[in-house]
Amino acid sequence: MGRLIVNVPVKDVQCDELWAFVQKKEAHKWPHEAHDNSIGDAYCFVALERKTKLVLNFALGRRDQATTDLFIEGLRAATAPQKFQITTDGFAPYKSAIATTLHDRADYAMQIKVYANSKDEHRYSPGEVVDTEEVPVMGNPDTRRICTSHVERQNLTIRMCVRRLTRLTNAFSKKWENLWAAYCLHFAYYNFCRIHSSIRVTPAMEAGIADHVWDLAELLA
Repeated sequence: MGRLIVNVPVKDVQCDELWAFVQKKEAHKWPHEAHDNSIGDAYCFVALERKTKLVLNFALGRRDQATTDLFIEGLRAATAPQKFQITTDGFAPYKSAIATTLHDRADYAMQIKVYANSKDEHRYSPGEVVDTEEVPVMGNPDTRRICTSHVERQNLTIRMCVRRLTRLTNAFSKKWENLWAAYCLHFAYYNFCRIHSSIRVTPAMEAGIADHVWDLAELLA
């Protein structure tokens, strides 16, 4: 993906973060493991092009400024040097990362969702969305295109396809390297091998990067 998804013309990019964990959840770490970033929470940052459904870039790390900066730098390499609009959620580190790295090519806005408080302490999904706020951050974003729904839908696709992300099982990753490898395989398969139901071709074909559906032998060659 790093070799083929470079200088891709895009119009609408949406970004989101997907939570998982390695070996154990962050709250279950022992005191001597508190500063060990190879275990605990692991967030996958994903950038999706709205029209082609192409995953432009992804990064695995902590949900912090360093991972956000690395993720946006990769997004710059993936996109062509022309104007496009980018939408994220309200995660604050996006502001400085995008302002620093994409200031010359992106109109940027945040879509901030307000959730109702849930009384169920054991639920694994966010509460009901009771309000949304569209916040222009940089440039002149079109308010009609401020949206993160498509990349959020991608979270379901990932969890349905990657077994180690299934909740309430013991299939979770025991090593950071294994989780990274699983994401790499999934996103490569998604972009080049899997026909998307709404566009009827693979995202790579829709984006003009590939001219046919890859089979697994071609992907792994």
